[in-house]
Amino acid sequence: MAQKAQMGLGKGLSALLGDLDGGSAPQPEVAKLKISRIEPNREQPRTKFEEAALEELAESIRIHGVITPVVVRRIGEDRYQLIAGERRYRASRLAGLDELPARVLEVDETEAYEMAMVENLQREDLDPIEEAEGYRVLCETYGLSKEEAARRVGKSRPAVANAMRLLALPEEVKAMVTAGEITAGHARAVLSVPAEKDRLPAARIIAEKGMSVRQAEAFCAKFGVEKPEKPVKPVVDYTADLADRLSRDMGRRVQVTCKKGRGTLVLHYDNLDDLDALIARITKN
Repeated sequence: MAQKAQMGLGKGLSALLGDLDGGSAPQPEVAKLKISRIEPNREQPRTKFEEAALEELAESIRIHGVITPVVVRRIGEDRYQLIAGERRYRASRLAGLDELPARVLEVDETEAYEMAMVENLQREDLDPIEEAEGYRVLCETYGLSKEEAARRVGKSRPAVANAMRLLALPEEVKAMVTAGEITAGHARAVLSVPAEKDRLPAARIIAEKGMSVRQAEAFCAKFGVEKPEKPVKPVVDYTADLADRLSRDMGRRVQVTCKKGRGTLVLHYDNLDDLDALIARITKN
């Protein structure tokens, strides 16, 4: 018999699924379903499944079978969609099984997606970008506010909003987060870089230097910010300027020195005749 799921999934999903913490709440009956009748949810929050880990699980299933049932919802006549247990589903197909033990819940598409989000969050199976994308789907596809999405998955609204900020990163930086080259904390620091074109170079430097989040925050606060050049005050050599003007006016080399308001004025002459002419000019008045 199928069971109607209740809301408040962040606290009660483990009881519904049974495979998260072994809760003792009443469980939907387990049915044997043809794998060919089950399809994964195309909007499953988790997108990465390591092939080596799947092969190991498939070998275990070949030996021991599927111990924990998957969770599905009915979507048509003898057709089902996965809610939880996609690793077991994939590994069972690799193992060549025809049937899967499953619990069938009567939930709508929104509730199914919420349950898939919560299962992955509780298992810590989502990387930060998958988590952010999951919240985006809840908000944009299923029309929930950030506050509603947070309540449904047992998170705080600031936690959801903070996670969704990562979606504003360039795709290359998102890929670095997914690959584990930088953390979500590093990525949020990168968002503080003013120019979007500078965010990828900043992220690469953070990764290359192995910065802590605090170091990355300080680094990004200054990255790409040009310091205004201080205006250079022109240096005026007043004595040289005076000597130059006197030289032009008197037609001879003139030297002026000045220190602390005192100095010398030297007039050069070439010969005695030139000296006489200089003296005559100076004393003519």
